[in-house]
Amino acid sequence: MLREEDKKEIRNRLEPMTNPVKFVYFTQHVAGVCQYCAETKQLLSEVTELSDKLELEVLNFMEDKDRAEAYGIDKIPATVIEGDKDYGIRFYGIPTGYEFVTILEDILQISSRKSNLPDHLKKELTKIIKPVHIQVFVTPTCPYCPKAAMTAHQFALENENITSDVVEVTEFPQLGQKYGVMGVPKVVINENHSFEGALPESLFVEHVLNAVK
Repeated sequence: MLREEDKKEIRNRLEPMTNPVKFVYFTQHVAGVCQYCAETKQLLSEVTELSDKLELEVLNFMEDKDRAEAYGIDKIPATVIEGDKDYGIRFYGIPTGYEFVTILEDILQISSRKSNLPDHLKKELTKIIKPVHIQVFVTPTCPYCPKAAMTAHQFALENENITSDVVEVTEFPQLGQKYGVMGVPKVVINENHSFEGALPESLFVEHVLNAVK
């Protein structure tokens, strides 16, 4: 799926990795059940080959139910991106288009075991002591979506109480309907709080704090 010139660029971009990063990918092999499962696996496999610090584990959504439940995976294709532990970072759907950038940034930050958030926002995130579930609905053609997606994933990297899902909404139209996704990015926090647009990180943090009051 990746052109040779793309592979070279990605390999260079991943060169700063310092610690191992693992994709835990949930798929299903039954024809017609998952539209982009095979393509997502192929893409992740090609990315994994570009760095000796990347690893890919492929699990069957139905046969490995215990692992799926442990990660909170309820739909496929689903990719968990973890380091020395599970940071609550999830991507549902195939990460193509603009969202491929999100995956690359996730890899680099998880490899460093810290986000690129400024210190004052990291401090704000320590106020979250109860479970928070962030869903960011995106499409591959949305140029503003990676900012919202990466911000949510950085929050999860900084605070173990936060799980952040990035959901490619065209692959999960039932969720788009459920949450009234009329434009992307749309962010839903703990089912009861939402906003649209790629907000600055500081305003995003405010929304999360307000959602858990």
